[in-house]
Amino acid sequence: MTSALEKILAAQPSITDWQDDLYIHFHRNPELSFVEHQTHDRIAEELDRLDGVEVVRHIGETGLVGIVRNGDGPTVLMRADIDALPVRELTGLEYASTVVGVSSDGETSPVMHACGHDIHISSLLGATRLLTEHTDAWSGTFLALFQPAEERATGAEKMVDDGLVDRIPKPDVAFSQHVMPQAAGDIHANIGPAMSAADSMKITLFGRGGHGSMPQTTVDPAVLASLVVLRLQTIVARELAPHDFGVVTVGKMVVGSKVNIISDRAELHVNVRSFNEQTRAHILEAIERMVNAECEASGSPQPPTFEYYDQFPLTDNDEDVTTRVRSAFADAFGDRFIEATPSSGSEDFGAIPNAFGVPYCYWMVGGSDREAFADAKKRGVIAKEIPGNHSPFFAPVMHPTLDAATKAILVVATEWMPPAG
Repeated sequence: MTSALEKILAAQPSITDWQDDLYIHFHRNPELSFVEHQTHDRIAEELDRLDGVEVVRHIGETGLVGIVRNGDGPTVLMRADIDALPVRELTGLEYASTVVGVSSDGETSPVMHACGHDIHISSLLGATRLLTEHTDAWSGTFLALFQPAEERATGAEKMVDDGLVDRIPKPDVAFSQHVMPQAAGDIHANIGPAMSAADSMKITLFGRGGHGSMPQTTVDPAVLASLVVLRLQTIVARELAPHDFGVVTVGKMVVGSKVNIISDRAELHVNVRSFNEQTRAHILEAIERMVNAECEASGSPQPPTFEYYDQFPLTDNDEDVTTRVRSAFADAFGDRFIEATPSSGSEDFGAIPNAFGVPYCYWMVGGSDREAFADAKKRGVIAKEIPGNHSPFFAPVMHPTLDAATKAILVVATEWMPPAG
C-alpha cells in the first residue's frame, strides 16, 4: 500500500461511531424505488456537512451526486444504490425495519433493506468523508453517486435520461460494489462478466373461455400455459451448449377465476439470465418461437403478446481496469481478496459508465458471519443456512462488512488519484 492510502486507512476508526449510526438509520428507514425521498435528503445533509463537497440533487428524481474537486488529476466515479425492497424484515435485529411503505405504483407493503444497499450508502459516505478530511493524500475529482431504483433496473437509466452526463464532470473510470452472502470482510472481483444480463417479460396467452363441464367448446389457456412452461425448460437443456450459461424461470402464472370456469387467457411472467449478448438473443428468440408454436398447436384464437420489462444490462468488468483493481486489492486485503466467479444476479450500474463511455469495475463484499459461513461451507449447506440477498433474514454483519466496503472504495480511489507530484 502507498503511504497516502495508509494515512487515510489509519484514520478510518475515527469515523466508526458516526458511520455505524448512519448505517443503523438507513437500515431502520428503508424506502422503495423512486420514493427514496428521506434517504436522498439524509445523504445530501451528510454531504453538505463535509468540506468542499458540491451536491447535485434530484438527478432521476431521487438520485444525487457529491462532487469533491481536489486539484488536477483523474476523475473517479463511485456509485452506491439506495433503494430497498418490499420485504417484511425477520432478522430480529434491534434496529430492524418496521416500515410499511407505498411504492411509486401506489402499492403498500412492508419495506426492508434486504439487499445491503444500506451498507453501500454508508460505506460511500464514509469513504467520501475520509477523502475530504485527507486531501493531501490524493488529487483529482471524486464523484460519489447515489442511485435510486436499482431493484427495478431503471434507476441508472433514469439518472442518465435526466441529464447526468451534462450535470457532473466526466469520469475517467467508474466503480461500484455489492454486499453478498460470503464471508464478511472478504473482497471478490473478476475480469469480464460480473453480473448477468436479465430480461423479464409478461406473456399473455389467449384461449377461448367457457364452462368447465364443456371443455370441447373451449381452448383452455391453463393447459396451454402448462405446455409452454414445460417447453421453455428445454431451451437451456437442449438449445444451449453445456458450457454456455443461461437461466429461464417462469416465476408467475395467472389463469382462471373459478373452479368451473375455463378462462379466456393466461399470463406468464418469465425471467431470463445470460452472460453474453449472443446467448441472450438466442434465449429470447427461442421463447417467442416456442410460445407462438404452442399457441398455434393449441388453436389459440389470436397470437400471444410479449411485454418486456426490468431489463438489466450485462455487468462486464473491463480487463485493464479490473487487473489494476485486483492488484490493489491483493496488496491491501491480502488473503481476504478472492478471485470471484460471475454472479447470476443482475445490476443496472453499467448504464452509467456506458453513458459516459468509460471503463468500469464492479466487485463484491462479503457480509456473512465468518464462522457461520466457514462452517456452512465445510458442510456444503451455504444455500440452506446462510441468508442471501432479498431474504427477510438477510442481515450483513456490521463489522467487518462496513469496514471492508469503505476500505475497498478508498483503495481504488487512491489507486487512480494519487497525491500530486
